[in-house]
Parts: sequence; structure tokens; C-alpha cells
Amino acid sequence: MSTWQPQQILASGLLAAVGLGVAYISYTAQPAQAFLFPRIISTCFAILAIWTLGKALIGKAKAIEGLDRATLINLLPGILIAFIYIFWAAKALGFYTATALAVFSILAFYDPAPGFKARTWIKRSLITVVFVAVMYGLFAMLLNVFTPREILF
Repeated sequence: MSTWQPQQILASGLLAAVGLGVAYISYTAQPAQAFLFPRIISTCFAILAIWTLGKALIGKAKAIEGLDRATLINLLPGILIAFIYIFWAAKALGFYTATALAVFSILAFYDPAPGFKARTWIKRSLITVVFVAVMYGLFAMLLNVFTPREILF
């Protein structure tokens, strides 16, 4: 049986608060039809975050001991790309352009394939194009939701 740990409760509580906040925003934002998909995702996120908080409160949470310096340094480029994407690129460059740049950048940082081979860059480019095409098909065609539009689309 796990023991009750304040760090797990604090982290789970913060995630639950963020999840509830994002869900609230998605249900109150206008135009309502543009927030259908965010409502679904944020509701699932909030439910899972509350579940995790409940497990932490009863002492059943399973958590890792912490992040070492090497792991944190390894995660830093991805975190920076995510912050740039969320807070600037999606609005300034357009959702699909920014998504393509973010996915390609993350692949460039984390793909273990050698960076000096043309085949590696072709593979990364192909993965990026397929990912963005799936995102376009999902959001624009299947769900008919709006995405941030600027420079390209």
C-alpha cells in the first residue's frame, strides 16, 4: 500500500485545477461550435486529473521519485518548442504551419537517427506531412472546427 505524500497531492491538485480551468474556458468560450473538440478533450483531461487527485488523497498514487538533471535537460527542448507553439506560433503562423514546424523540430531533436543522412531528413519530413494531413482531416474536415488562422492557413 502506498503512503500519503504531500508532493503527489500538490502536483495532482495543480493538474486538477488546470484541467477544470481549461474545461471551464472551453465551455464558456465563443463561438461555441469552434470549441467542440476542446470541450471533449478538456473534459477527459479534467476527469483523469480529478481521478489522479483522488488516488493521491487516498494514498494509492504511483509516482516516480523525481527527475534527474540529465532527464530534465533532455526534456527541455521539447518543453521550449511546446511553449513557443502554444503561446506564439499557432496564432502568429497559423495552426497547420506552426504544427508542421513544431512536429519537425521535435523530430529533429529527439529522433535518434543520424542527422547527416538525407534519408533521415526525408523520413522526418514525410512524418511531419502525414501528421499535419491527419490533423487537417480531423479538425477541418471531420469535426468542422476552427483553428487559429494567420499566415498560410
